[in-house]
Amino acid sequence: MTAPTPTTPPVVTADAPGSLLVTFFGAHGRDLGGWIAVGDLIRLMATVGVEAQPVRSAVSRLKRRGFLVATPLGGVAGYALSDAARQLLADGDRRIYAERTPRLADGWVLALFSVPESQRNKRHLLRSRLARLGYGTASPGVWLAPAHLYEETRHVLERLGLTEYTDLFRAEHLAFQATPEAVRRWWDLPELARSHEEFLDLNEPVLTRWNRRRNLPAEEAFADHLRAVDSWRRLPYLDPGLPPELLPADWPGVRAARVFHDLDSRLRGPAAAYVSDIVKGH
Repeated sequence: MTAPTPTTPPVVTADAPGSLLVTFFGAHGRDLGGWIAVGDLIRLMATVGVEAQPVRSAVSRLKRRGFLVATPLGGVAGYALSDAARQLLADGDRRIYAERTPRLADGWVLALFSVPESQRNKRHLLRSRLARLGYGTASPGVWLAPAHLYEETRHVLERLGLTEYTDLFRAEHLAFQATPEAVRRWWDLPELARSHEEFLDLNEPVLTRWNRRRNLPAEEAFADHLRAVDSWRRLPYLDPGLPPELLPADWPGVRAARVFHDLDSRLRGPAAAYVSDIVKGH
Protein backbone atom coordinates (compact mmCIF):
# COMPACT_ATOMS: atom_id res chain seq x y z
CA MET A 1 0.00 0.00 0.00
CA THR A 2 1.32 3.44 -0.91
CA ALA A 3 2.09 5.63 2.08
CA PRO A 4 -0.34 8.54 2.44
CA THR A 5 0.82 12.02 1.64
CA PRO A 6 1.23 14.02 4.87
CA THR A 7 -1.40 16.64 5.48
CA THR A 8 -0.10 19.88 3.97
CA PRO A 9 -1.31 23.06 5.65
CA PRO A 10 -2.05 26.15 3.61
CA VAL A 11 0.32 29.08 3.74
CA VAL A 12 -0.48 31.34 6.67
CA THR A 13 -1.96 34.57 5.39
CA ALA A 14 -3.07 37.63 7.30
CA ASP A 15 -4.94 40.90 6.94
CA ALA A 16 -7.83 39.72 4.73
CA PRO A 17 -10.79 41.84 5.93
CA GLY A 18 -12.97 38.86 6.89
CA SER A 19 -10.16 37.22 8.80
CA LEU A 20 -9.35 40.43 10.64
CA LEU A 21 -12.99 40.85 11.62
CA VAL A 22 -13.18 37.33 13.06
CA THR A 23 -9.94 38.02 14.90
CA PHE A 24 -11.32 41.30 16.23
CA PHE A 25 -14.48 39.68 17.58
CA GLY A 26 -12.42 36.92 19.15
CA ALA A 27 -9.94 39.28 20.79
CA HIS A 28 -12.26 42.16 21.74
CA GLY A 29 -15.85 41.72 20.59
CA ARG A 30 -17.02 39.63 23.51
CA ASP A 31 -15.62 42.18 25.97
CA LEU A 32 -18.01 44.68 24.35
CA GLY A 33 -20.95 42.40 25.07
CA GLY A 34 -20.80 40.85 21.61
CA TRP A 35 -22.28 43.93 19.85
CA ILE A 36 -20.65 46.81 18.02
CA ALA A 37 -21.92 49.71 15.91
CA VAL A 38 -21.05 49.53 12.23
CA GLY A 39 -19.39 52.95 12.36
CA ASP A 40 -17.13 51.94 15.25
CA LEU A 41 -16.16 48.74 13.46
CA ILE A 42 -15.24 50.68 10.31
CA ARG A 43 -13.14 53.12 12.33
CA LEU A 44 -11.29 50.32 14.12
CA MET A 45 -10.57 48.43 10.89
CA ALA A 46 -9.23 51.64 9.33
CA THR A 47 -6.49 51.46 11.98
CA VAL A 48 -5.17 48.33 10.26
CA GLY A 49 -5.59 49.74 6.76
CA VAL A 50 -8.96 48.25 5.78
CA GLU A 51 -11.31 50.69 4.04
CA ALA A 52 -15.03 50.98 4.74
CA GLN A 53 -16.35 49.08 1.70
CA PRO A 54 -14.26 45.93 2.27
CA VAL A 55 -15.38 45.99 5.91
CA ARG A 56 -19.04 46.17 4.89
CA SER A 57 -18.56 43.36 2.37
CA ALA A 58 -16.80 41.17 4.94
CA VAL A 59 -19.55 41.84 7.49
CA SER A 60 -22.16 40.77 4.92
CA ARG A 61 -20.31 37.51 4.32
CA LEU A 62 -20.05 36.83 8.06
CA LYS A 63 -23.77 37.54 8.38
CA ARG A 64 -24.58 35.03 5.62
CA ARG A 65 -22.41 32.45 7.36
CA GLY A 66 -24.36 32.94 10.59
CA PHE A 67 -21.41 34.42 12.46
CA LEU A 68 -22.95 37.88 12.90
CA VAL A 69 -26.54 38.99 13.35
CA ALA A 70 -27.75 42.45 12.28
CA THR A 71 -28.96 44.01 15.54
CA PRO A 72 -29.83 47.72 15.71
CA LEU A 73 -29.44 49.12 19.21
CA GLY A 74 -30.93 52.43 20.25
CA GLY A 75 -31.47 53.33 16.62
CA VAL A 76 -27.83 52.63 15.76
CA ALA A 77 -26.97 50.06 13.09
CA GLY A 78 -24.76 47.32 14.45
CA TYR A 79 -23.98 43.63 14.60
CA ALA A 80 -23.98 41.04 17.37
CA LEU A 81 -22.29 37.67 17.62
CA SER A 82 -24.54 34.68 17.05
CA ASP A 83 -24.63 31.91 19.64
CA ALA A 84 -22.75 29.66 17.22
CA ALA A 85 -20.06 32.31 16.80
CA ARG A 86 -19.63 32.60 20.56
CA GLN A 87 -19.14 28.84 20.78
CA LEU A 88 -16.69 28.89 17.88
CA LEU A 89 -14.65 31.66 19.49
CA ALA A 90 -14.66 29.88 22.86
CA ASP A 91 -13.32 26.75 21.16
CA GLY A 92 -10.69 28.87 19.45
CA ASP A 93 -9.54 30.40 22.74
CA ARG A 94 -8.50 26.99 24.01
CA ARG A 95 -6.26 26.50 20.99
CA ILE A 96 -4.97 30.01 20.34
CA TYR A 97 -3.99 30.94 23.89
CA ALA A 98 -3.04 27.51 25.24
CA GLU A 99 0.46 27.20 26.73
CA ARG A 100 0.66 23.44 27.15
CA THR A 101 3.53 20.99 26.73
CA PRO A 102 2.04 17.81 25.26
CA ARG A 103 3.34 14.45 26.51
CA LEU A 104 4.06 11.46 24.33
CA ALA A 105 2.77 9.25 27.17
CA ASP A 106 -0.72 10.74 26.66
CA GLY A 107 -0.98 8.86 23.36
CA TRP A 108 -3.16 9.66 20.36
CA VAL A 109 -6.76 10.10 19.36
CA LEU A 110 -7.55 8.05 16.27
CA ALA A 111 -10.39 8.99 13.90
CA LEU A 112 -11.70 6.29 11.55
CA PHE A 113 -14.45 7.23 9.15
CA SER A 114 -16.47 5.68 6.36
CA VAL A 115 -18.86 7.75 4.29
CA PRO A 116 -21.09 6.31 1.52
CA GLU A 117 -20.21 7.33 -2.02
CA SER A 118 -23.63 8.95 -2.28
CA GLN A 119 -22.58 11.45 0.41
CA ARG A 120 -19.20 12.50 -0.92
CA ASN A 121 -19.83 16.06 0.27
CA LYS A 122 -19.82 14.83 3.87
CA ARG A 123 -16.64 12.87 3.24
CA HIS A 124 -14.98 16.04 2.00
CA LEU A 125 -16.32 17.96 5.01
CA LEU A 126 -14.95 15.32 7.38
CA ARG A 127 -11.51 15.38 5.81
CA SER A 128 -11.34 19.15 5.71
CA ARG A 129 -12.45 19.54 9.34
CA LEU A 130 -10.02 16.94 10.61
CA ALA A 131 -7.24 18.66 8.67
CA ARG A 132 -8.27 22.02 10.16
CA LEU A 133 -8.13 20.48 13.62
CA GLY A 134 -4.52 19.49 12.93
CA TYR A 135 -4.96 15.78 12.25
CA GLY A 136 -2.35 13.84 10.29
CA THR A 137 -3.11 10.95 7.96
CA ALA A 138 -1.89 7.45 8.78
CA SER A 139 -3.74 5.91 5.80
CA PRO A 140 -6.90 6.72 3.81
CA GLY A 141 -9.75 6.99 6.29
CA VAL A 142 -7.42 6.79 9.30
CA TRP A 143 -6.49 10.13 10.86
CA LEU A 144 -4.73 10.80 14.15
CA ALA A 145 -3.77 13.63 16.47
CA PRO A 146 -2.36 14.07 19.98
CA ALA A 147 -4.85 12.82 22.58
CA HIS A 148 -5.52 16.29 24.00
CA LEU A 149 -7.59 17.06 20.87
CA TYR A 150 -10.23 14.43 21.65
CA GLU A 151 -12.79 16.71 23.32
CA GLU A 152 -12.53 19.38 20.63
CA THR A 153 -12.80 16.75 17.89
CA ARG A 154 -15.89 15.27 19.47
CA HIS A 155 -17.47 18.71 19.82
CA VAL A 156 -16.80 19.61 16.17
CA LEU A 157 -18.13 16.31 14.79
CA GLU A 158 -21.27 16.56 16.92
CA ARG A 159 -21.88 20.15 15.83
CA LEU A 160 -21.54 19.19 12.14
CA GLY A 161 -23.68 16.07 12.40
CA LEU A 162 -20.83 13.77 11.33
CA THR A 163 -20.74 11.37 14.27
CA GLU A 164 -22.57 8.54 12.48
CA TYR A 165 -19.70 8.24 10.01
CA THR A 166 -16.85 8.37 12.50
CA ASP A 167 -15.36 6.35 15.34
CA LEU A 168 -12.85 7.85 17.76
CA PHE A 169 -10.28 5.80 19.68
CA ARG A 170 -7.47 6.49 22.11
CA ALA A 171 -4.34 4.83 20.75
CA GLU A 172 -0.67 4.11 21.36
CA HIS A 173 1.88 3.72 18.57
CA LEU A 174 3.61 0.36 19.08
CA ALA A 175 5.27 -0.70 15.81
CA PHE A 176 6.92 -0.98 13.37
CA GLN A 177 8.55 2.34 12.57
CA ALA A 178 10.07 4.58 15.24
CA THR A 179 7.43 7.12 16.24
CA PRO A 180 9.47 10.22 15.25
CA GLU A 181 9.93 8.73 11.78
CA ALA A 182 6.23 7.84 11.54
CA VAL A 183 5.26 11.38 12.53
CA ARG A 184 7.17 12.65 9.50
CA ARG A 185 4.87 10.50 7.35
CA TRP A 186 1.72 11.60 9.11
CA TRP A 187 2.47 15.34 9.04
CA ASP A 188 4.40 17.51 6.63
CA LEU A 189 6.79 18.88 9.26
CA PRO A 190 8.89 20.99 6.83
CA GLU A 191 5.73 22.78 5.70
CA LEU A 192 4.59 23.28 9.28
CA ALA A 193 8.02 24.67 10.14
CA ARG A 194 7.75 27.07 7.20
CA SER A 195 4.42 28.36 8.53
CA HIS A 196 6.00 29.05 11.93
CA GLU A 197 8.95 30.78 10.26
CA GLU A 198 6.59 33.00 8.26
CA PHE A 199 4.91 34.01 11.50
CA LEU A 200 8.31 34.79 13.03
CA ASP A 201 9.36 36.83 10.00
CA LEU A 202 6.24 38.95 10.41
CA ASN A 203 6.08 39.28 14.17
CA GLU A 204 9.52 38.86 15.77
CA PRO A 205 10.61 42.33 14.54
CA VAL A 206 7.35 43.74 15.94
CA LEU A 207 8.09 42.30 19.38
CA THR A 208 11.66 43.59 19.25
CA ARG A 209 10.39 47.06 18.39
CA TRP A 210 7.87 47.10 21.24
CA ASN A 211 10.41 45.77 23.72
CA ARG A 212 12.59 48.81 22.99
CA ARG A 213 9.77 51.25 23.71
CA ARG A 214 8.77 52.63 27.07
CA ASN A 215 5.41 54.03 25.99
CA LEU A 216 2.66 51.96 24.42
CA PRO A 217 0.57 54.14 22.07
CA ALA A 218 -2.85 52.54 22.18
CA GLU A 219 -3.73 52.88 18.48
CA GLU A 220 -0.45 51.31 17.36
CA ALA A 221 -0.76 48.61 20.00
CA PHE A 222 -4.25 47.74 18.73
CA ALA A 223 -3.09 47.47 15.10
CA ASP A 224 -0.02 45.36 15.89
CA HIS A 225 -1.90 43.16 18.34
CA LEU A 226 -4.74 42.48 15.89
CA ARG A 227 -2.30 41.56 13.12
CA ALA A 228 -0.31 39.32 15.46
CA VAL A 229 -3.38 37.41 16.64
CA ASP A 230 -4.66 37.19 13.07
CA SER A 231 -1.43 35.69 11.75
CA TRP A 232 -1.08 33.36 14.76
CA ARG A 233 -4.57 31.96 15.20
CA ARG A 234 -4.29 29.50 12.30
CA LEU A 235 -1.03 27.99 13.49
CA PRO A 236 -2.33 26.12 16.55
CA TYR A 237 -4.73 24.38 14.14
CA LEU A 238 -2.16 23.56 11.47
CA ASP A 239 0.25 22.36 14.15
CA PRO A 240 -1.64 20.06 16.53
CA GLY A 241 0.87 20.41 19.36
CA LEU A 242 3.07 17.36 18.93
CA PRO A 243 5.19 16.22 21.91
CA PRO A 244 8.66 17.85 21.83
CA GLU A 245 10.48 14.52 21.63
CA LEU A 246 8.90 13.90 18.22
CA LEU A 247 10.06 17.19 16.73
CA PRO A 248 13.43 18.46 15.46
CA ALA A 249 15.57 20.04 18.16
CA ASP A 250 15.39 23.46 16.48
CA TRP A 251 11.61 23.36 15.96
CA PRO A 252 10.54 26.97 15.17
CA GLY A 253 7.11 26.45 16.68
CA VAL A 254 8.59 26.85 20.15
CA ARG A 255 9.97 30.29 19.34
CA ALA A 256 6.84 31.28 17.41
CA ALA A 257 4.64 30.46 20.41
CA ARG A 258 6.90 32.45 22.72
CA VAL A 259 6.82 35.48 20.40
CA PHE A 260 3.04 35.34 20.14
CA HIS A 261 2.43 35.04 23.87
CA ASP A 262 4.92 37.84 24.59
CA LEU A 263 3.22 40.12 22.05
CA ASP A 264 -0.23 39.26 23.38
CA SER A 265 0.85 39.91 26.96
CA ARG A 266 2.46 43.24 26.10
CA LEU A 267 -0.15 44.66 23.71
CA ARG A 268 -3.53 43.26 24.75
CA GLY A 269 -4.10 45.82 27.52
CA PRO A 270 -3.44 48.99 25.49
CA ALA A 271 -5.24 47.45 22.49
CA ALA A 272 -8.35 46.84 24.60
CA ALA A 273 -8.13 50.39 25.96
CA TYR A 274 -8.10 51.76 22.41
CA VAL A 275 -11.18 49.71 21.47
CA SER A 276 -12.97 50.91 24.59
CA ASP A 277 -12.16 54.55 23.80
CA ILE A 278 -13.50 54.22 20.25
CA VAL A 279 -16.71 52.57 21.36
CA LYS A 280 -17.31 55.01 24.22
CA GLY A 281 -16.71 57.89 21.84
CA HIS A 282 -19.51 56.69 19.57
